[in-house]
Amino acid sequence: MKQQANLIRAGQVIEHDGRRWTVLKQQIITPGKGGAFIQVEMRDLKTGNKTNERWRTADSVERLVTEDKDYTYSYMDGDNVVLMDPETFEQLILAKDIFGDQFAFLQDNMPLNVKLVEGDPVGVELPPHVTLEVTEADPVVKGQTASSSYKPAMLSNGVKTLVPPFIEAGERIVVRTEDGSYVERAKD
Repeated sequence: MKQQANLIRAGQVIEHDGRRWTVLKQQIITPGKGGAFIQVEMRDLKTGNKTNERWRTADSVERLVTEDKDYTYSYMDGDNVVLMDPETFEQLILAKDIFGDQFAFLQDNMPLNVKLVEGDPVGVELPPHVTLEVTEADPVVKGQTASSSYKPAMLSNGVKTLVPPFIEAGERIVVRTEDGSYVERAKD
């Protein structure tokens, strides 16, 4: 399905130069002189290579229709992630590279949304937030209260993040899976 280049959004799958790409980032740039254009960072679905492409906003791009299907994370098998369809109990094996940086936030029995193009998986969406335990937290430095100060902390999945000074080791916090940032204390 053709669409204007200025309608490209992150997460979409497009076809360009005979290959399928997933859009990672997009930015519309309006220089002082000349027409606006869109800068798109995208990843080749077959090779995993990243590239940047520019289009004029009036150009058209072939957008592929994706189908969303729900799966549940089961287990790791080497460098592959095994997912299960909760309705048919069929297994889907994906390379862990398809998860990108969000791989660290996978948890047992986590519901996932897999994006498919013509039956082939092209992307995975994790829930927006996960609850993790803080394993290490630096002590608070006194006197740093003029602005909102955050301190580094290590989470149970090995990811480092910044947390408010009142968070201590052993506490459970809610973290955004998109970037690993602190959201709130866990309410459990």
